Amino acid sequence: MARTTQAVQANDDRQGSVPAGRLNFAQGTALYVGAVLGTGVLALPGLTAKQAGPASLVAWFALIVMSIPLAATFAALAARQPDSGGVSTYVRRAFGNRAATVVGWWFYLGAPVGIPALAFFGASYLERTTGGGWTATASYAAGLLVVGFLANAFGVRVSGRVQLILSGSLALLLVVGILVALPHADPANLQPFAPHGWSAIGPAAALLVWSFTGWETVTHLSAEFAHPERDIKRSTIGALLAIGVLYLGLATITVLALGSTSGTTATSLASLLELGFGAFGKILASVIAILTTLGTMNAYIASTAKLGAALSRDGALPRGLGSGAEAGGVPRRSLAIVGVISGTVFVYAALTKSDVQPLVLCTTACLGAVYALGSAAGAKLLRDSTRWGTSAAIASLVIIVILLVLTGWYMIWPLILTAAALVWCARHPQEPAAPAH
Repeated sequence: MARTTQAVQANDDRQGSVPAGRLNFAQGTALYVGAVLGTGVLALPGLTAKQAGPASLVAWFALIVMSIPLAATFAALAARQPDSGGVSTYVRRAFGNRAATVVGWWFYLGAPVGIPALAFFGASYLERTTGGGWTATASYAAGLLVVGFLANAFGVRVSGRVQLILSGSLALLLVVGILVALPHADPANLQPFAPHGWSAIGPAAALLVWSFTGWETVTHLSAEFAHPERDIKRSTIGALLAIGVLYLGLATITVLALGSTSGTTATSLASLLELGFGAFGKILASVIAILTTLGTMNAYIASTAKLGAALSRDGALPRGLGSGAEAGGVPRRSLAIVGVISGTVFVYAALTKSDVQPLVLCTTACLGAVYALGSAAGAKLLRDSTRWGTSAAIASLVIIVILLVLTGWYMIWPLILTAAALVWCARHPQEPAAPAH
């Protein structure tokens, strides 16, 4: 049935009949940028500089290069078979229903745990401007969560337009931040280049894993593109260029302009803006923090809710969550479940004043596992298409295995979800998956 539906959709696209609510190239690029260019821009340039000094720029450049095969793999898969199941659909075709259920649970139950962390990141920046302590931080975070979920309750068309505004504004403000700090750049700040030794680059790269997740997110929205075969690849290329320039530019100017103080603050972006705008720079940093947070949350909420509906459609979750899996549909039931999970985690963190780092690392472990199995599926499914597609998938698999090692014992969380998913499969047998081709 799903394959028949996809054939009808493909035929509609060829005839120029595009259902309402479909994403275009600009909105798709904005969703990619919002998903990948996340809250890492707020603090990680300074934190990595603290870890490795100017040599942290090597880690930034390496992660950008590593993103190319990763992004290419998921773009090729999404363009070839646009479906709201995303990575779960590709894994089902390559390895069967059980593997697809496992990878679907990793994302659907892993990503909502990290969404409150995104809200707290943005809220912390805002609190530094207004004051008010933990109460204000928690209140701001709650407001950001509500806005993110309300935007998606009206469907991917509204979500895509919101994302276009958010990502465009964010990119503009980041460019402004880089330019105003440029006159303060001093090449002498690159010395000594590796004050903590070259081995410090590895731990710095581990910190950056959070900043480079997100390439799999838009695969769950691939069926929402008006022309997926064309626009998904174009959106990926556009996002790669934008993200690479902004990330590397921000990290470089942080080291050059702030020098030895670049590693002493977790709000390096605010420090850069204060160089050019004085006290107003702190306010501008808060605006950037809000745009960044909402943009990242919007992309993850939209894709996670859509995935839940697709998993329900395919029998990997209770059938009642299946509404809205079709292109243009609004998966409000699945969205509600995502909201309950994120809301519960948020309330716990707010009441206990918990550190959000465990939430980040648990989510990173789950998404890394999704990447690994998705890349393995890509290596199998793309082998009969183009050589570059298979090569990219193999390269991304090797990269992800390395990144998973860096997450350490937080891999326990995806292992727990694996066991739960396999129990579900044992109790709810599914029809055999379509063979890979």
